[in-house]
Amino acid sequence: MQVTQDQVLAWRLRQQSLAPRQKSSVARLVRELAGVQAQVASSAELALATRQTAPEDGAVEKALEAREVVKTWVMRGTLHLVAAEHMAAYLSLMAAAKTWEKPSWQRTFGVTPPQMRELGEAIDEILAGRTLTRQELTEALVAQDRFASLEAQLTSGWGTVLKPLAWTGKLCHGPNQGNRITFASPRDRVPGWSGPMDPEEAARVVIPAYLGAHGPATPETFDAWLTRNAHRKTAVRGWFASLGDQLAKVEVDGTPCYARAEDVDALAAAEPSEEVRLLAGFDQYVLGPGTSDTRVLRAERRKAVSRTSGWITPVVVHRGRVAGVWEADGGTVDVQVFSESGPVPKDALKAEVAHLEACHGRSYALSVRTV
Repeated sequence: MQVTQDQVLAWRLRQQSLAPRQKSSVARLVRELAGVQAQVASSAELALATRQTAPEDGAVEKALEAREVVKTWVMRGTLHLVAAEHMAAYLSLMAAAKTWEKPSWQRTFGVTPPQMRELGEAIDEILAGRTLTRQELTEALVAQDRFASLEAQLTSGWGTVLKPLAWTGKLCHGPNQGNRITFASPRDRVPGWSGPMDPEEAARVVIPAYLGAHGPATPETFDAWLTRNAHRKTAVRGWFASLGDQLAKVEVDGTPCYARAEDVDALAAAEPSEEVRLLAGFDQYVLGPGTSDTRVLRAERRKAVSRTSGWITPVVVHRGRVAGVWEADGGTVDVQVFSESGPVPKDALKAEVAHLEACHGRSYALSVRTV
């Protein structure tokens, strides 16, 4: 089957509850989006509220407290909200890359695979039935002579040494204590937790979840989203092949891709979208295909969206493509439309600002300029 990129983008907008918005819960949206990046909590909250017809203040915290979603390090080593019932699958595919066993990783971070195994065993005991701040967890670990030399690695701001411990199911984020993060055991935070899954079994969960929000896509695009292509290509292609007739081959403007078989008819029937949306920073609509996908974001505008230190700027989406960037500066929403994208309907932008007002509970003026 052949479809156009315009059809794909319109279909994704619908699949991601962007056009139209839905009355979906946070838990349902997190599941349908294949996770929501939560490195910046306010961005995650807005990404979800943007997709709801009637956003509710504090809904993310309520979903975390209800243990419907869990916060942990997953895709690309970044902090995400993931559906509790799917967390083991995402972690399994992250762990399957075994990035911490690579010599380059060991040279950079100074922790060996045997030390990582010992840290995992110790954390199993330390976090059993307990929630600890990062400082408390580090202190409990370095109090043991065998880990005394690892204090610098354990306190590193990026949490690089802690991430493999999350992927192997030893820890996840617990409830914040004020502005301090905490860690807990998945056994205590995830209902029905049964530990890590077999990667092939996990792939049968994660690949359809990804394609249901961000497809059609290639195996390489999927692994770029998941691990920045840390897996062997043959392994990822094998995972796709194992799904058999659950997947269908689709050509998008001549590029061979995969889609869920159940989505083929809707893709073929999709009509190009004229919708306008103001999306939060780090929004899944952009991160799913990646900022290098020129069918969504022009190459010459990538630096305006993908900034230093991994910062992803809030974007204006028109007709399914990134047509500009925006920021809320004081009481003004400043929209910068890319000149090559053509005019973005001002009435549609005003409607988006009105939705932002509902999300934030305050009023904004709108400023629009072309850059």
